[in-house]
Amino acid sequence: MLHRGKALSAALLSTVFLSTLLPPGFASAQSDPIKVGFMTVRSGALSAGGRQMEEGLKLCVDQYGGKMAGRAIEVITADTAGQPAVTKTKAQELVERNGVDVLIGPLAAFEALAIDDYIRQAKIPTISPSAAAEDMTQRKPNPWFVRAVGTSAQPYHPFGEYAAKELGYKKIAVIADDFAFGHEIASGFQRTFEENGGKVVQKLWSPLNTPDYGSYISQIEPDVDAVFAAFAGGNGIKFLQQYNNYGMTTPVLGAMTTVDEGVLKSMGDEAVGVISAGWYSAANSNPGNKEFTEAVRKQYGADPGYYTVGAYMACQFLNNALEKVGGNVEDRDALMKALRSVSIDSGPYGKVSIDDLGQPVMDVTIRKVEKKDGRLQNVVVKTYPATSQFWTYDQKEFLAQPVYSRDYQPAKK
Repeated sequence: MLHRGKALSAALLSTVFLSTLLPPGFASAQSDPIKVGFMTVRSGALSAGGRQMEEGLKLCVDQYGGKMAGRAIEVITADTAGQPAVTKTKAQELVERNGVDVLIGPLAAFEALAIDDYIRQAKIPTISPSAAAEDMTQRKPNPWFVRAVGTSAQPYHPFGEYAAKELGYKKIAVIADDFAFGHEIASGFQRTFEENGGKVVQKLWSPLNTPDYGSYISQIEPDVDAVFAAFAGGNGIKFLQQYNNYGMTTPVLGAMTTVDEGVLKSMGDEAVGVISAGWYSAANSNPGNKEFTEAVRKQYGADPGYYTVGAYMACQFLNNALEKVGGNVEDRDALMKALRSVSIDSGPYGKVSIDDLGQPVMDVTIRKVEKKDGRLQNVVVKTYPATSQFWTYDQKEFLAQPVYSRDYQPAKK
């Protein structure tokens, strides 16, 4: 009994000593769930992507049994409706009313820009599963922001080079959604396409909610070698159907989202042969992606695409960081430091790391739509490994240039 009493006393003294080293309320906080504020879109042109984001996040949380780093995960979902003003209001509600520890979202680049200042002010760790507004990890890096997908232009630097060098195209017309995402995609592609001997001779900008692309298709110059189409949400479906209905035979190059797996399942033969670029394809052969795609097909009956994998990987980034800080989300500085040092060797992307501005460095693939196993797939034809948001450019020189926009790069013609 004496030895037992000494052991008990020593344990109590150790507990008291340890408690003096921990911040007040740490022990009780560690038993609380980690609250994740998730901003998605459930209506409008971007709602299909929003639904896929929800599916990707749920799959990831379920795979961890609803717990990360020993703590329960509570997801609080907010519908931003794809409206910048609503997005800011929802972000404030999630942080100030619901007391979330971290934000995952929003979907669109213009939504991310709308809450940039608030994220800085609230000092709330934020992981973007989709929004690719470039300057948040470039000229005006947000220290509380990490992206789990490529920037808008990241896949299109190699794609512009590929179109000029390997496809041999000389003249291209661009048609894109008229908002930041479309502007940045088109400019990144144009920059490297023209540096490698090509020329963008025409740029057509269509509103995000365009019901009919006929007037734009009729403007496309007849002597171009290809049309580069950069669309988000369901706009790729409408454009390719109408492009086919107009009897157009000029080859189409696409943004990742133009023929994303989330919309590809609703397309027909009009999509066959479209070549695109992206940091993800459901047809990627790496083991981590095979496991992921099988899980998504089993759960949702469809291939994962841009939005599904973006939210899934945002969740994986969170788990990776939480493991490093032992689940202590109360120390936001430590959590943010851990998010900035995420490194994953296996998964849907393959190997991925984070640069010093909060942007993933990952493989970019050139994909071609083919019909295989009874469904349309983005078959990988070339891989550019470990692609940075700055491509092969010197980072300092890149950041000294203007941000990609509707007017930069200008069409040369």
